[in-house]
Amino acid sequence: MTGKPAVSLVAVAGRRRATLELAARLEREGFAGIYCPSPGDGLALCEALALATHEIPFGTSIANIYTRHPFDYAQTAAVIHELSGGRFRFGIGVSHGPTHERLGLHAGKPLEDIRKFVAEVQGYAAQVGALPPITLATLRGRMVELAGEIARGAVWANGARSHMAVSLDRLPAPARTDPSFFIGDMVPTCIDDDRAAAAAVMRKTLVSYVRLPNYQNYWIEAGYEAEMLAIRRAIAAGETGRIPELMSDRWLRDVSLFGSAAEVREGVEAWLAAGVRTLIVVPSSTRGGQMVAFDELITGFR
Repeated sequence: MTGKPAVSLVAVAGRRRATLELAARLEREGFAGIYCPSPGDGLALCEALALATHEIPFGTSIANIYTRHPFDYAQTAAVIHELSGGRFRFGIGVSHGPTHERLGLHAGKPLEDIRKFVAEVQGYAAQVGALPPITLATLRGRMVELAGEIARGAVWANGARSHMAVSLDRLPAPARTDPSFFIGDMVPTCIDDDRAAAAAVMRKTLVSYVRLPNYQNYWIEAGYEAEMLAIRRAIAAGETGRIPELMSDRWLRDVSLFGSAAEVREGVEAWLAAGVRTLIVVPSSTRGGQMVAFDELITGFR
């Protein structure tokens, strides 16, 4: 039986209490962890998880460093760290250009800003108390190297499994060999025996990512130049509706998990064999929303 992965969890407005009940269920079912992205205020959800769960590891997969002052982040992270008994991991990152524009944020150089942010947060420990380990949201090599230098983990979103060995080689040897160094990847996942229907959901899920230049550059580096250049041409021509058809089957299999429960379980094993220590599935469904997707995931891993 495949070991159960970790999951990505978002608290959607109107379903926040149900989300905490789901988290308790995921803990009872033996999933490996719960990691919260920025939508819905992942850090606030983590604060609730510290009290709603008892043993399961959890954390932010990414908290945007530009939306709060480092002191504010340090205070909240210290509270969650203490209340959770050390189960919390503080994942941070620089997010994306469209998010910065939407929020009116003025981002600087990602590597410099991350380095400064981590130093400032850690510098407040004397005031706020013990802090949790910090994980960097990574994609390309230089951020991976920085994670190995100043943080206690690295987490990808939509990483290419075939490229993971190359990415992990950018970590310094102490991080690669330290089992406590967090190596995670968030993988879009859809369980359905109708593989074509599940693949269609994955393509829809990934449209917003393939439109981002930083992701395009990463996937070009990972061996998908033809796909990414075709998508760039479609965007330039105003033909964004063609994007899903330009996502090759080879690419889709490399960055997501879809198909029957058995196929998804095999995919989890393959990701772990590729060097990812904590696989974070991001469930979607052909039949409904987040709660339906989690029902399918829980059933598929029993």
